Amino acid sequence: MSAQPPVQPDLPALAQAIKAWGAELGFADVRIADIDLAGHEAGLQAWLDAGHHGEMDYMASHGMKRARPAELVPGTVRVISARMDYLPMATPPDWRARERLRQDDPQAAVVSIYARGRDYHKVLRNRLQALAEKVRAAVGEYGYRVFTDSAPVMELPLAQKAGLGWRGKHTLLLSREAGSTFFIGEILVDLPLPVDEPTGAHCGQCSACIDVCPTGAILGPGRLDARRCISYLTIELKGAIPEEFRPLIGNRIYGCDDCQLACPWNKFAQRATVPDFDERNGLGTAGLIELFGWSEIDFNRRLEGSPIRRIGHERWLRNLAVGLGNAATSDEIVAALRARADHPSALVREHVAWALARHGQTV
Repeated sequence: MSAQPPVQPDLPALAQAIKAWGAELGFADVRIADIDLAGHEAGLQAWLDAGHHGEMDYMASHGMKRARPAELVPGTVRVISARMDYLPMATPPDWRARERLRQDDPQAAVVSIYARGRDYHKVLRNRLQALAEKVRAAVGEYGYRVFTDSAPVMELPLAQKAGLGWRGKHTLLLSREAGSTFFIGEILVDLPLPVDEPTGAHCGQCSACIDVCPTGAILGPGRLDARRCISYLTIELKGAIPEEFRPLIGNRIYGCDDCQLACPWNKFAQRATVPDFDERNGLGTAGLIELFGWSEIDFNRRLEGSPIRRIGHERWLRNLAVGLGNAATSDEIVAALRARADHPSALVREHVAWALARHGQTV
């Protein structure tokens, strides 16, 4: 007697179950998309050709594989795209106004909100893996790979196709229910699940994000020159920050939230349902002098499990030196800078010398 063929899963029911499991795991929304990104390839190539990716060589190294998920993971036919909100649980209703006040305080060290808690890569990857394993328990072995900003995948266009939101003029994903304060991740699967419908764009004539960008990095709707972006300059850039941008960075020492603070849709921003993104190490209230005083041992110990740790202590001091150079002159700031003037790193010394010069001092 011949063996019975394996029972095919009820794919519509499985898709609904995946969304319910995702909610149980802390995801705010889970949707499903096909993998056809052919319409995005020309735009990606033009962006790379213009050099707008700066030193992020990984953006170009895989060519168009980034827009072809089935080349990255053979057999892929669908993408399960998930959103997880990251505003800390205790975030007050007037959080955007409070963040602007911190930006206006020249002594404050402003860290992008998403980076004040645990590293989102680990949080999302673990929960996406748990979701993938729930699918395996339901259908048996299948092909899948989990990604969170960790592979050559065009995450945002896939999330857009899945209906998680639309691409705002600042190039971030926007949701009518949650603004833009969320992370996205995905599971590439070989299951032909039913797909969700994309949502329309709802930015209208608003240009708040373009107008507020301190360095003019948003060249126009959906056009970002990363080389001018404060997030790139303080996180991705490994060498010296170009002098033309240093005064414009102000007191932003890791990332930048300006375009999100200006976006009207973020009045709908949602609080996280998991504690992982709650603020650690006082990064929402710390001052420039305090953080500049951290030794490398302090930096590595305090920021264990934080995304900030990946830039290393040298670039941390580089960024803080720029912030101190932009602060109001005081004896305390000058003393803090002088304490690092002979730092072993030429990169740190250069930025300290620049900062001292801003206060009328020489090394």
